[in-house]
Amino acid sequence: MDACFTAFDKDCDGYLNVAEFDAICRALFRNDRGKVYGMPENQLQEVFSIFDLNKDNLISREEFIYCWNNWIKTIVRPVSAFLVIDVQNDFISGSLSISQCSAQQNGLEVIEPINYLLETVNFDAVFYSLDWHPSDHVSFIDNLPFRKVHPSSAVSAEEAQTYDTVTFDGPHLMKQRLWPRHCVQDSWGAELHKDLKVVENSTKIYKGTNPEVDSYSVFWDNKKLTQTTLVSQLAQKNATDIYVCGLAYDVCVGATAVDALSIGYRTILIDDCCRGVDLADIEKTKNTVIKNHGVIINSNEVKAMVEGRDRRPELGYKLALELKRKQEEQEEKDLQKNEDNEDEKTNGKDNGEEVVMNDEETNE
Repeated sequence: MDACFTAFDKDCDGYLNVAEFDAICRALFRNDRGKVYGMPENQLQEVFSIFDLNKDNLISREEFIYCWNNWIKTIVRPVSAFLVIDVQNDFISGSLSISQCSAQQNGLEVIEPINYLLETVNFDAVFYSLDWHPSDHVSFIDNLPFRKVHPSSAVSAEEAQTYDTVTFDGPHLMKQRLWPRHCVQDSWGAELHKDLKVVENSTKIYKGTNPEVDSYSVFWDNKKLTQTTLVSQLAQKNATDIYVCGLAYDVCVGATAVDALSIGYRTILIDDCCRGVDLADIEKTKNTVIKNHGVIINSNEVKAMVEGRDRRPELGYKLALELKRKQEEQEEKDLQKNEDNEDEKTNGKDNGEEVVMNDEETNE
């Protein structure tokens, strides 16, 4: 850390200015073939300000310690988790085969590149998610007669067809896309495809088990009522980077990637390891991931990124924003604590005055 600071402190004044910090970023964000990834000027300025803790337009050696431990070390040595989403029989050749959907993509095509990654990349953790629905699940179109559709629904119960979205009645109105019966618990359709490699020490995450709520993301159900065990398991492993792939691109894969980004993870979507339902929705998914500072890559780029040899500025910027959010949360807590302390002092002073007054009254 000291050697790095000294090497980039070109004017030897004991501080890093923006230009010197830019030089660090140019050394940091590159791949193992020497390609330098530039960080946009506005992002560079924002990242610099995050580590300029006292806002004097310089990063001191003490401030650089924070930058080094919380930013640079993570970028160079990420902890990577691989999420393989719903590579199940029903989505490949069963009742909800995505080849029958509008995009007409073949779910079987994701297995070879996913297996290659599992064989060649040393991920810190591997998770397989499975849709695991009870037979009376709310998403099944053949269960529609057993639930009340609200009058405000864009599609009535009588007119609803597979892939339509209806609004169910209840204490809280709930929009639900209707799917064919699929991935019923303990059925062949719910099993992972036989050709998918399942590695040792991996973990299976079961979702969609509540009959009344659908669950696209591997983190939470669609209503954010219940989280899966994935949240705590990633925290236990101190994961920093989440690689997401599987089926279907624009449904469960996309929802998982967006949730990973919202939690604060550096999130990487592996394009050639995904297949989806609708081409327009696939593009929307990609745009959402990029807008939220995720990265979309192909499987041949994964190994170098996991090993810290290919370091992307988008992920560095995402991490810096997460550090900024934590700083702001801490500042808010400190402010609230100070206000509480002031209130306690004021209340104590008031109580003291009351005691003095009572004493005076007694003397009188």
